[in-house]
Amino acid sequence: MNLTQNLARLYQTRLQLSDRLKTIADAIDRSDLDLQLDREIQDLQTTTNNLRSGVFRLLVLGDLKRGKSTFLNALLGEQILPSDVNPCTAVLTVLRYGEQPQAVVYFKDERSAEYLDLETFKAQYTISPDEAKELEQANALAFPEVEHAVIEYPLPLLAQGIEIVDSPGLNDTEARNKLSLEYIYSCQAVLFMMRAVQPLTMGERRYLENYLKDRGLAIFFLLNGWDEIRKGLVDLDSQSELAAAESKIRQVFQTNLAEYCQSEGQNLYQQRVFEISALNALRQRLKDPHADLSNTGFGEFTSTLEKFLNEERAATEFRRAQLVAKQTCDRLLESVSRRIPLLKSDIASLKAKIASVKPEFEELQGIKQRFGAEILTVRNRQVKSLSNSFETYVLKLGDTFEADFAIYQPSLEFFDFLDPSKREEFNRAFKQAFERYLQDKLARWELIAEKELELAFLQLADSAATQGANYRHLINKIDEKLIGDRILINTDNSEDDSPGWAKWAMGFFSLATGNVAGVALAAVGFNWKNILVNWLAVIGISSFLILFAGILVNPIGIALTSLGVGAIQANQARSELIKATKTEFVKTLPSIAQKQQKIIEEAIADCFNDYHQQITQRIDEDITARKSELDALLVEKENQDEQNQAEIQSLEDLASTVSNAYSEVKSLIAS
Repeated sequence: MNLTQNLARLYQTRLQLSDRLKTIADAIDRSDLDLQLDREIQDLQTTTNNLRSGVFRLLVLGDLKRGKSTFLNALLGEQILPSDVNPCTAVLTVLRYGEQPQAVVYFKDERSAEYLDLETFKAQYTISPDEAKELEQANALAFPEVEHAVIEYPLPLLAQGIEIVDSPGLNDTEARNKLSLEYIYSCQAVLFMMRAVQPLTMGERRYLENYLKDRGLAIFFLLNGWDEIRKGLVDLDSQSELAAAESKIRQVFQTNLAEYCQSEGQNLYQQRVFEISALNALRQRLKDPHADLSNTGFGEFTSTLEKFLNEERAATEFRRAQLVAKQTCDRLLESVSRRIPLLKSDIASLKAKIASVKPEFEELQGIKQRFGAEILTVRNRQVKSLSNSFETYVLKLGDTFEADFAIYQPSLEFFDFLDPSKREEFNRAFKQAFERYLQDKLARWELIAEKELELAFLQLADSAATQGANYRHLINKIDEKLIGDRILINTDNSEDDSPGWAKWAMGFFSLATGNVAGVALAAVGFNWKNILVNWLAVIGISSFLILFAGILVNPIGIALTSLGVGAIQANQARSELIKATKTEFVKTLPSIAQKQQKIIEEAIADCFNDYHQQITQRIDEDITARKSELDALLVEKENQDEQNQAEIQSLEDLASTVSNAYSEVKSLIAS
């Protein structure tokens, strides 16, 4: 209840901020004053819409039968998702607010969305654990034609801007890849479900290591079924035996999860790992929606989640809204401060002043060209560097293949391995193991690429700060020539007076929004990660497998000639199989490096091309707006000289209205 109530307050603050930003935009738009603030109005409108439609999106991950759906039902207070002993969630499902309960299934092809009642959805799109295992072994999706599903439900928690993504189990390689590439970056937090009595399986560790570690994500680990520890005791009533068992399990989890709970040198283990009993919580909430869940671990978790969403995510979102409002207010006050003195000038003097600033406007264009050229230089360097990095990485896979693949290879017994009747089963298991190996290796390189690109964009952000300072210096020179002094705007006692395009380039505020259908939420002003992720999805595991098809058709057939008639030791047989596989694998590596290199180059180039386009467009708009403002002022001066005094009053009134609205924005955020 506290979580819902506090999120309700945050949601109301969002709406109030949205109203204030709309007030600023509407005041400028209705003023009939040609102030050339189209970009600022557009940014305000985008931010306003994001505040109204934005959500806190939580992604729930975990292996099969970890209690994800039970946990979500307990959190929501109603049994919406299937959480019985048998059914498993088989498609990625988004829970969001809706006036009427319903499920909407979206398909990958051109089919229209399918609208279902919840019972029909549960019946059609859940599977049993046995079916899930069979699909895992066959490396197949339960519903390959389904993109994702949305469940709409009129619940208080969802009404406060919370959206929850319930994922299928992590056993399915393709589903896992899809989640990693398309959904993780669009969420404010990841809730990773584990079982208390089964600490960190190999699959869970692989997923954490390859898809979540070192990606700047907020991960909450939920150790579900903590109450089940007692069931494994010899003496069910012994508190000392229970305490010893719990202490041992805590130590195992802390040893294995501590490295995933670090942030900027801080150990956040106590704020990120929670011992919960989802089934007990669900039972209590179904009996009493206001039940005290302190004995289930839910109270501590929801309190921490609330603090995280409030102090970290909401604060960041509100800060960005304030920056957009400040940018507009500063730009308006700057324009008004320049326009009023110029309206008082005679026409001849005004023409002379406008002509005198032509060199400064040309220098502004020079800044645009120099910064644009720097972006393209960094682009070309990164294209070459990461293309070579990919080639080197792929070619070196053979060097460590035997050691790396050891943890993936099938666990069939030796005689099963040689038995012709078992070969199809072994081939299938071997193919799945090989795919997992490749998937993890590709994910490792993606992380390398992300880190290198992050450094490159940080370099460009530093350059944007420098170029922005030069740009501001020229604007001050223009103002000095036009009105005899520089214009000092300080709406919130901030020393930063960088132009809007530079703030955007430095990532000070984000105007992007996201939806779970595949568009990631930008973490900074420019969302290069989303471009990279979409391009790398083109490479994907499937393109690797096409080139490695010779290995996967019949791995036993490749290796049998190497085993010899006298091979009687399982370890020897396995060793020979891996060696034979490596031989075939290494043959294909130059081909994969060459064929995928072009895609890598296009992916990296596209990240910088979009950044370059956005920056140059914003600088162009700013320069054009400033020139057009002066040109329009001159035309107005020539045609409507007698109305100048009325316009001065309108400018002063508009400046007062916008300044007051901006003060309300700051007050709302401060409160």
